[in-house]
Amino acid sequence: MALSSDGLPDFKRESLRGTPGYFRVGCTHAGQWWLIAPDGQPFFMKAVHGVVAATGSAHDPAARLRRWGFNTLGCGSERLHLEDGLAFMRAVNFTTAGSGVNLAGVRLPDVFDPAWPGLASARAEEVCTPLAQNQNLLGWLTDDGPNWPAAAAPDRPGLLQICLSLEPDRAAYHAAWEFVLALHGGAVAALAAAWGVSLANKETLRAMTKREEGIITPGYLQDEVRWTAEFARRYFAGSVAAIRRHAPFHLVLGCRWTTAINATLRTACAAAVDVCLVDYDDVAANPPGPVLIGDFSWARKSFREEPPTRRLLGPTAIERMLRRGRLGLSRAVAHPAVVGYAWSHWRDRAGEQAPFGSGLVRENDAEAREHTELLTAINDRVEELRSMALPTEEEIS
Repeated sequence: MALSSDGLPDFKRESLRGTPGYFRVGCTHAGQWWLIAPDGQPFFMKAVHGVVAATGSAHDPAARLRRWGFNTLGCGSERLHLEDGLAFMRAVNFTTAGSGVNLAGVRLPDVFDPAWPGLASARAEEVCTPLAQNQNLLGWLTDDGPNWPAAAAPDRPGLLQICLSLEPDRAAYHAAWEFVLALHGGAVAALAAAWGVSLANKETLRAMTKREEGIITPGYLQDEVRWTAEFARRYFAGSVAAIRRHAPFHLVLGCRWTTAINATLRTACAAAVDVCLVDYDDVAANPPGPVLIGDFSWARKSFREEPPTRRLLGPTAIERMLRRGRLGLSRAVAHPAVVGYAWSHWRDRAGEQAPFGSGLVRENDAEAREHTELLTAINDRVEELRSMALPTEEEIS
């Protein structure tokens, strides 16, 4: 990789984000994004979420991570960074900063409330200030597993329906009704006709929402997308501004969703942050970058599913998992927009069984070698893989 006059690889200066001496991100003239470590060297994040030291264990988790080629502690590993010198990420969790929207299983701050920026700032001050000058902190996440509503469904109201059903003392309630009535002639009857539902009045809608009856008509869903975009824009603008106020030297990495979300939320988040966490499947959409793969695991069912036509002597489930996993992660690592990935779980979740558990460590603290051996091989070849335009299966093997 060619060096520029300041000793950095040949990055486009206008692409650089972050503060020298802390983690940064930038794009080379060849079009490849990289994180930049505090010492100025290119850095590809290889993280694991939820790393913890088991009580009485003979194994040092940091030593294990390094042996397997990882260089970063993911979410849920907060205490280990104090002593192990690994890069790490932290979440502020702004969804806990107020509960103005609290209905139908959704709990979010009321971003239309004039108090929202102050609540966000207070939360960031509490969480970010103690680490504001820590050079090992790779970046801040706005949230880890936030409680945003999923796509509207017959048994799951969408965000617009929820806001329209709040108590009248909520700012989001008034903003939502102003929004929909402005679109539909100022009358509930016209709104009901456009959505194709029966709404005698506002209380009818509130009763539907409390029964968790979701509206999914095309007319409603069109308005839902527009409302969600504005709500999310306000949320991420306020969250990111609060982080930058109290941790001005660090990158902002977006949100770790942990569940499927709609594209509107991801777009709003990406517009506000330095690096956006995406799902492995989203890399195929060729994001302009830079992105981090937020929760990768080839223990997902999709990596081991049988093809529609089963061959008599075809590969076993574990063979399919490892072959598809090797190819999928290696190609993701080589993608020019990808600056790192995080394995989803340090330890197997309850009920999981080897060899298809998602953890790198079993419940008994034993190493999950079916994962760690292959991950070590890929982690050790990151620079080689990133030098390939799109590695073939033969090049990866």
